[in-house]
Amino acid sequence: MNVPSPTVARNVFGEPLVPCSFDPMTGYFRDGCCKTCDDDIGNHVVCAVMNPTFLMFSEASGNDLSSVRPGFPGLKPGDQWCLCASRWVEAWRAGMAPQIVLESTNQEVLSVISMEVLKRHAYKQEQDC
Repeated sequence: MNVPSPTVARNVFGEPLVPCSFDPMTGYFRDGCCKTCDDDIGNHVVCAVMNPTFLMFSEASGNDLSSVRPGFPGLKPGDQWCLCASRWVEAWRAGMAPQIVLESTNQEVLSVISMEVLKRHAYKQEQDC
């Protein structure tokens, strides 16, 4: 029997998707990656780096990501998290969008956000010497 292999999730560069975060564990499938499927109504494909401004914006918009709840540690500045593409766009339009880890952001986002906008909000990790 010939079973097709699963499709490899790709990032915005068309390369294999790099994990977003294992601590805290993120992703629609809670596998650390911003993968999606038809059941993912929120389209959790943007790997974003949390900052105080976005966390306050999200809470004011009805999605409190900072508070600890059963099974959820609460997010703090510096945490990486798979966001819904529409929430990121909403924050972007309000001037409060968090930076994005492009290598960990699913290429599905390109149907919602242009590569030009993504690149302008790319997270630049500090490099050690």
